[in-house]
Amino acid sequence: MGRGKIVIRRIDNSTSRQVTFSKRRNGLLKKARELAILCDAEVGLVIFSSTGRLYDFSSTSMKSVIERYTKAKEQQVTNTTNDVRFWKEEATNLRQQLQNLQENHRKLMGEELSGLSFKDLQTLENRLEMSLRGVRMKKEQILSDEIQELNRKGYLIHQENMELYKKVNLLRQENMELYKKVFGSRDSNGEVINSSIIPLAIGMNEESSAAFSLELCQPQGPQQPINATQPHDPELGLQLHQGKIQRESSFA
Repeated sequence: MGRGKIVIRRIDNSTSRQVTFSKRRNGLLKKARELAILCDAEVGLVIFSSTGRLYDFSSTSMKSVIERYTKAKEQQVTNTTNDVRFWKEEATNLRQQLQNLQENHRKLMGEELSGLSFKDLQTLENRLEMSLRGVRMKKEQILSDEIQELNRKGYLIHQENMELYKKVNLLRQENMELYKKVFGSRDSNGEVINSSIIPLAIGMNEESSAAFSLELCQPQGPQQPINATQPHDPELGLQLHQGKIQRESSFA
């Protein structure tokens, strides 16, 4: 059965308090001695009882432990003071730099120039001229890059237009060849030799860029009676339309 936890507070009974002090004091001195031996540490322990009695332990000597403690404490305080002083100096330097930058900015904006000498004003003017020159160079560089980009895009558009122009010319040549095939076979009187093609009244010149197409359909005229005993050939009619080619055939 393990020990139960006790509340850490002052023991009211003086006898129990004295017994507990004696036990825990011996245990604390034992732990201090073990720590010094196991970890090669310099340990100094000082205990005053409620009655004013002194109990101490030191792995070397109490005087050397106290002197070392005093020096370490002073060094720690010194380091802390030095750190505080260092950061105060850094804050002061940054504050001064900020103030100088704000003052230079106001001078560049043309403010608070009354206290400046001729040499200071000339230096300020030179700085402004150098700044303006840098701004102009940057602006010219940006404009030059934009012009080069526009030229590149214009060249690409020109190439696309040339390709489209070649395609249009090719379609125009195909239309002209188709036109010549349809209306090229004529006799000396200007009549179409092939009677199966119905002459059409079409206006077209070689410079026209409109696209035409052919459509085959049944020729107009009186319908002939169907003779079931005799085979017959299909009659085809030819018409020229713009933009679409269709073919129709009828068997009479």
